Amino acid sequence: MSAPRPILLRNGRLICPASGLDKKGDLLLAKGRVEAIGGKIAPPNNAKVIDCAGKVVAPGFIDLHVHLREPGQEYKETIATGTASAAAGGFTAVCCMPNTEPVNDSAAVTEQILERAAKDGSARVYPVGAITPGLGGQALTQMAELQQAGCVGVTDDGHPVSDSRLLRRAMEYASGFDLPVVCHSEELALSAGGAMHEGPTSTRLGLPGIPAQAEVIAVERDLALAGLTGARVHICHISCAGSVEALKRAKEAGWAVSGETAPHYLALCDQDVGEYDTHRKMNPPLRSAADREAVRRGLADGVIDAVATDHAPHSVLEKELEFGLAAFGVTGLETALGILLELVDEGLITLPQMIERLTASPARILSLPGGSLAKGGPADVCVFDPAAPWVVEPGKMRSMSKNTPFAGRELPGRAVVTICGGKMTHQAKE
Repeated sequence: MSAPRPILLRNGRLICPASGLDKKGDLLLAKGRVEAIGGKIAPPNNAKVIDCAGKVVAPGFIDLHVHLREPGQEYKETIATGTASAAAGGFTAVCCMPNTEPVNDSAAVTEQILERAAKDGSARVYPVGAITPGLGGQALTQMAELQQAGCVGVTDDGHPVSDSRLLRRAMEYASGFDLPVVCHSEELALSAGGAMHEGPTSTRLGLPGIPAQAEVIAVERDLALAGLTGARVHICHISCAGSVEALKRAKEAGWAVSGETAPHYLALCDQDVGEYDTHRKMNPPLRSAADREAVRRGLADGVIDAVATDHAPHSVLEKELEFGLAAFGVTGLETALGILLELVDEGLITLPQMIERLTASPARILSLPGGSLAKGGPADVCVFDPAAPWVVEPGKMRSMSKNTPFAGRELPGRAVVTICGGKMTHQAKE
């Protein structure tokens, strides 16, 4: 296969938090790598030249937490449609969770995912393998085999590993391969049967609640086990104040821990469920306004390392139901950048901080390539316009599923060009 045509991105604001770069200039991509950066660059004879005046040129975004649904649930999403959605949002790499059918608990499933991604993907796909076979929580998978097949971490996402002894053993086992353990932290005895955050809104709506403590207790346990074992532990989808505080204490103790939140926890709260809007039902649920503010502060302060979408596509069959019966989960790949630009416009975080939470930090957490504009590094780039307002229209999304919590919301900016491995995977229509 021939190398992609060189691309010269001209006159953009180059922002690379990994190197501290923030200046106007050109970026040349050739042979799948960053060829030159900064200043005025003469284009090669056959280069495609893109004027980026007024736009930001950043490393391609990396999403630590997506559900691509393939294999087994292709009626919700496929690797092709999920990565097309990622590219439209400025993402050049996604880490896919193992709760597929069959579960990604073996080298065979990992290899199947990677083969399909190589054939149909518009972004790099990094599988995260299961901690326990079938996500059953009873024994450990062959983590060495999973890593050798291409898994970048292990998790039972969607299901907590409730047995503390087993989770300890998982952390010890994974540490032998320097494999991060990605924790879905949930105390099932407290969350069972719940549909949304427990509070005045759930009472008014007559819906069974999930207290914040169902998350906090589990986060505290998972972090304590990280301290005990010395393992690299990453906490998924942080939604409440107590989890932010727990992560802060664990970091102050010097443990090898990190955490992510999702855009919906930064932009919405339990009151936004409104009149039983199932597109705002996810697990963990939207929390109180006070929890939202704590999560926003945690992101700004760097206690929360990264933003990951937890992109969880569902069909209308699973969402157009009574709230209590509807599936948990929302899409997020195409709206994440716009939601985070709202925080920049509010002054909560700076543009370089926002980009860092989407690039260098995710790359560090799971030891992934990319996340920077370093010369010689992967030609993975997102060009976005921070001042190009648009309205979220589910019908125009690249994802097969339309279960976005932000339908009708005007967002301040969007990705205009996404380049992965030197190949243009998305270009917005003028």
